[in-house]
Amino acid sequence: MTDSTFAKLGLAERLLRALKDARYDTPTPIQRRAIPLLLDGYDLLGIAQTGTGKTAAFTLPLLQNLDADTAEEGIEAGPRETRALILAPTRELALQISESVETYGRHLSLRQAVIMGGVSQRPQIEALRRGVDILVATPGRLLDLVDQRHVDLSECDYLIIDEADRMLDMGFIRDVRKIAAMLPEERQTLLFSATMPAEIAKLAREILYEPERVEIAAKSVAVERIEQHVHHISRAAKCDRLIELLAAPELSKVIVFTRTKRGADRVARQLAKARIGAEALHGNKSQNARQRTLDRFRSGRLRVLVATDIAARGLDVDDVTHVVNYDLPNEPECYVHRIGRTARAGAAGSAISFCGRDELPHLRAIERLIKRSLTVVGEAPPADPAAKTRKPARRRPSSGGRKRRRRSRRPQRRAA
Repeated sequence: MTDSTFAKLGLAERLLRALKDARYDTPTPIQRRAIPLLLDGYDLLGIAQTGTGKTAAFTLPLLQNLDADTAEEGIEAGPRETRALILAPTRELALQISESVETYGRHLSLRQAVIMGGVSQRPQIEALRRGVDILVATPGRLLDLVDQRHVDLSECDYLIIDEADRMLDMGFIRDVRKIAAMLPEERQTLLFSATMPAEIAKLAREILYEPERVEIAAKSVAVERIEQHVHHISRAAKCDRLIELLAAPELSKVIVFTRTKRGADRVARQLAKARIGAEALHGNKSQNARQRTLDRFRSGRLRVLVATDIAARGLDVDDVTHVVNYDLPNEPECYVHRIGRTARAGAAGSAISFCGRDELPHLRAIERLIKRSLTVVGEAPPADPAAKTRKPARRRPSSGGRKRRRRSRRPQRRAA
């Protein structure tokens, strides 16, 4: 099905027109596999990383199903109600999903709202007063507004959970379970995750009904397209090395990743002292400040964005020339997400990692995951202090998930 088009996936003419307006011609693998299933009403477990096109994979069929429900059955959202809920772990991802809904649904008469923390809730309450067709939300602010009785989820027919493993990392899984319990049992539910840790697999068993599984392999193509280098360097020397690298004009649009918020602020200050345009982006910044920083970075007025892993996923910025891992991530999968901020839309890109002696185990884990060694720049790495004492990991026996009640109706499969 490599020659597939969006039209062959069963999308309506008004959605095809919106895709043409946005210059989207060829569906990605996850779109080819997921869209027909979702149009047929199946629950879906999607395993795919950012950059694979999964936002369009769930947004396009959602828009078509909602529009059909309105036209054929006259279904509308009542006051404070929403017909579809999309949960996102970060404010930035929520805003980007909302922009996608607006782009793809430009020729449809559907109302949407986005609610998130870090900004005043008053405009969000006003947007919800009449009811909306699609609500994009972060879990914390959504629960706040539910508790204040500004949101009613009892008539919500569609639930989409994006970046579920990121939800787990940020401590939102309990909130996700609480929100899912507020929706009708008979609904269409989609769960997307880049990885499938045990807790996410358990959540999928709890909230999905006989789901179809769509798994897109890790973006090895993007990883292969990115030049990847590692500098073995002491922690004290990292900032000076970063300033040296940024003296090169080809590093024109750079994201520098740190492990902590305090570290991001510190690196941004040091770069500013060196007269390098840089600003920090992390969860302690207000939403307005975060949005201003992102707008400056997107437009090219800001050369360097120093960020925590809040920017590792769901952040779509064009023309990022380089990613610098000032600190290596604890989780090797996060490395793939980080470097995926460059080499987007077929462009080339470079990833530079700084590795201190204490970070050698993280580097080895990354190289095992991507099945290649990073090119060493400068001196060879010192001996791994943990190599002699490392023991093989013990596997925990898996436990079966509990069965869910069957729903009263299920969609029919398409005829072959």
